[in-house]
Amino acid sequence: MSIERTRTVMNRYWSADHGDVSMLADDVVFTLMPTGQESHGPEAVLNTLNEFYRAAFDAGVEPRMTIFDDGHAVFEGTFVGRHVGEFAGIPATGKTVHVPICIIYDVEDEQIKRARVYFELPVLMQQLTATTLPV
Repeated sequence: MSIERTRTVMNRYWSADHGDVSMLADDVVFTLMPTGQESHGPEAVLNTLNEFYRAAFDAGVEPRMTIFDDGHAVFEGTFVGRHVGEFAGIPATGKTVHVPICIIYDVEDEQIKRARVYFELPVLMQQLTATTLPV
C-alpha cells in the first residue's frame, strides 16, 4: 500500500472522531501497550474508544506529529480531557488531564489492521489522584 493511500485511510479515520468503523479491518486489534489489554474487531475497538474518550473522559487529542510509510502510520500527540466518569476505580473528579500518547498503526488493503497505543498511564493516574499540581 502506498504512502499516499496510507495517509488517506488514516486521515479519514482521524476525521471520523471514533465514529466510523469502516476503516477498521474485520480482524483489527488495538492493544493498549502499558496494560496489554486488547480489543478485537471493529465494534470492540469502537466500544473501547468510546468508553475512554466519551464515558470516562470528555476528551480528544492534540496532534503533535504524524508520520506515514508504506502501510504504517504513527501518531504522536497529547490526550486532553476532563475526567467525567469512573476510570480504573476512580470516580469522576472533573479534573483536566494532559497525557502523552503515541499510536502506531498497521494498514493493509485500505483498512487499519492493528494499532499499538503507547499511553503514559502513570502520568494519567498521577493527574487523577494528585491533590495539588506538581511544580
